[in-house]
Amino acid sequence: MTDRELWQNIMHYGDFDRMPVIHWTGWPETRERWILEGMPADVEERDFLGAIPHWTFVGVNVHLFPTFEVETLEDTQDYRIFRDGEGVVQKDWKHKSCIPQYLDYSLKDAGDWDSFRKRLQPRPSRIPADLEGQLARAEESALPIAVGTASMMGWIRNWMGVENMSYLMYDAPDVYADIVNTLADLTCWGLDQVIPRMKTRPDMGFGWEDICGKSGPLVSPDIFRKCVAPGYLKVRNKLEEYGVKLLGVDTDGDVAPLVKPWLDSGVNVHFPIEIGTWNADPMEYRKKYGKEMRIIGGFDKLELEKAPPAIDAEIERRIPLMHDGGYIIMPDHLITPGTSLDDYKYYLERIRTLRL
Repeated sequence: MTDRELWQNIMHYGDFDRMPVIHWTGWPETRERWILEGMPADVEERDFLGAIPHWTFVGVNVHLFPTFEVETLEDTQDYRIFRDGEGVVQKDWKHKSCIPQYLDYSLKDAGDWDSFRKRLQPRPSRIPADLEGQLARAEESALPIAVGTASMMGWIRNWMGVENMSYLMYDAPDVYADIVNTLADLTCWGLDQVIPRMKTRPDMGFGWEDICGKSGPLVSPDIFRKCVAPGYLKVRNKLEEYGVKLLGVDTDGDVAPLVKPWLDSGVNVHFPIEIGTWNADPMEYRKKYGKEMRIIGGFDKLELEKAPPAIDAEIERRIPLMHDGGYIIMPDHLITPGTSLDDYKYYLERIRTLRL
């Protein structure tokens, strides 16, 4: 059974007796530590660890196009201030991993939307010149294949900032809904360019959001249902036209208030279910929402810092959900610098030898 076939059987509740051994990645500081602990500096981490990526991506460019001109505004030993390709001005620190400080935005309010929407229109130049080669390599990889979908919330937050987006949702919800609808239309156009060219249909549509924090989502369930759900439903319906049954999102933080609205709008794969200080419980989600909610992740990454007994305990409490199907275990975010190479290799070996 290939890794792709194993993934399909787990996600669609077929027959399986093991979990895929997945390595996402770590922070740059994590890699620095592992090199000091014996990992060759010139090695590809997954090859060294005997692990695979969670899936491979195909798709067209559904981001802003054309992009804004990248422009450096200030450059010092410690940081760089620049305008990025999305038109956002940010201060990025050079010697540590952290979220940049955002100083100015490209989409400030509803009045900017008419000119901004021109960068979110279908056009042939969005199709990669080597799309056929990308599709061939994806299908030859024996990995699950995800076709990229646009973000319906997270990208808007990036373009506007949290404060501006919050005002937009409540002062001009029709404009917010129109932005979502434009992103959904662009995504559907992209799916029409990609899926008919594939020898086999993709395993899921998948997009990034990162729209939740430790106190919950930045978009309320009510606003989600009114403004965001129609966009997700449009994408889900397009995937269904091609026989693709799974639509997934990536968001950190406490997702609890949005799980049901997402499910109602066709999103049925949730990644990475960060455990966090709010103590998310993947098994409780399964009990509450049933098997339509698939989960990838759900292993508290911080337990990897605490040596084998803690790692064993975290794996053991996920075994009932693994048996249940529709769940693939992996750490709930990037591997932290507090994780030793030996302990991470121990975790991977436990997953590699686990039989269900």
